[in-house]
Amino acid sequence: MSSGRTPRSRPRPPLPGGPYLVVGLARSGIAAALALRARGEEVIGCDAGGAGGSASPALREAARRLSAAGVEIHLDASGDALAARAQTLIKSPGVPSGAPAVAAARTRGLSVLGEIELAWRLVPNEFVAVTGTNGKTTVVEWIGHIHRTAALPVVVAGNVGRAASSLAATTAPDVTVVCETSSFQLEDTIAFAPETAVLLNLAPDHLDRHGTFEDYVAAKLRIFANQGNDDVAVAPLHVGIEDLGGCARRVCFGGPGAELCDRAGRLWWDERPLVATDEISLPGHHNRANAMAAAAACLARGVEPDAVAEGLRTFAGVAHRLELIAQRDGIAFVNDSKATNVDSALIALRTHAGGVHLIAGGQGKRQDFTPLAPVVAQRCRAVYLIGEDEETLAVALAPAGVSVHRCRALPAAVAAATGAARAGDTVLLSPACASYDQYPNFEARGEHFRALVMGD
Repeated sequence: MSSGRTPRSRPRPPLPGGPYLVVGLARSGIAAALALRARGEEVIGCDAGGAGGSASPALREAARRLSAAGVEIHLDASGDALAARAQTLIKSPGVPSGAPAVAAARTRGLSVLGEIELAWRLVPNEFVAVTGTNGKTTVVEWIGHIHRTAALPVVVAGNVGRAASSLAATTAPDVTVVCETSSFQLEDTIAFAPETAVLLNLAPDHLDRHGTFEDYVAAKLRIFANQGNDDVAVAPLHVGIEDLGGCARRVCFGGPGAELCDRAGRLWWDERPLVATDEISLPGHHNRANAMAAAAACLARGVEPDAVAEGLRTFAGVAHRLELIAQRDGIAFVNDSKATNVDSALIALRTHAGGVHLIAGGQGKRQDFTPLAPVVAQRCRAVYLIGEDEETLAVALAPAGVSVHRCRALPAAVAAATGAARAGDTVLLSPACASYDQYPNFEARGEHFRALVMGD
């Protein structure tokens, strides 16, 4: 089916001049450096992760690839000295705003752009940007699936999968870019103005980076700040923020009174039934909210309702989010590595009726773990802790009254949980923490869990 919809986009401001210093050479930094080199720009790349010869295999491979493309590489430098040779600094999302290179660049009066700002300026297509504390990856992929169901050209990028900068000069004009955007990416935006911006929800997260919940929310709301009258701002009906910022048309999802509402066992759009809630492909109240957000973002832009309804019925979900990876001897093994905060782990626990052997831990990001204890008491037989904030979690979960095992690393946790589980139980990896203490990202953590479970 096809909606015949024509994408629209606005003119972009020009890039500030080079030479360019790209700070941070993970996925986003690599894509930014390669996109700039493809334009013939002089590019310097640096990453402090190689100091003292300690570069990881992934960082060494990134350096090799970038050097082959003509990027000057420094793996033992924070970049503050290199800023003297640049006119513009491109900041990877994982680099804090107070990093030495960024501070030096601002002191020298250099332009400082985040990778998502760079990508938006280089890719002139229509952007649908999605942010929120939880559900971003699911909603971005769901919007992409709805577009494909409607036979509309689409590409999914940003904080999920491929970095948005990698789309420069390779994306046809009629392709809609659906882009997952984190608070780390949004805090570095300057003119970024997606034609459609979606906020899913807000809960405390990344307080180790942003300092306060208020600053975290302010970073999220940057997604709306530069939108104009012809743009669309999608948000929950009861998000608790009266003024999202910007000038876009606000479209709400949620209960009665929202443009996309959940009422009487159906989702409704423009007072017309769209789909029965029991037909939505992914179960759970949280996925009903995700479905409404995805549908609202598509319908508000003119995607045909029939295609949207079919997309809501047929979406298969995403890896690392409540992903059932095996059932053995009556025990279910569920990979929820994407649960990098308390709120997301609570959703995972509430999805299961009981008999859960929870594997949790990692970098806690200064979160309050105490809300986990009552739900752990209700749903868990035992908890197996790993990573940097293992002890903090153990203290927070003590009131739950279930066995708490300090396992330090994932192999020991999987072995202990598997040995204790019985038929009808679930071994659930839902860490409530970031992965960076032991893994490069949550995907690597989830793949390690999968390999341990499958015996690979």
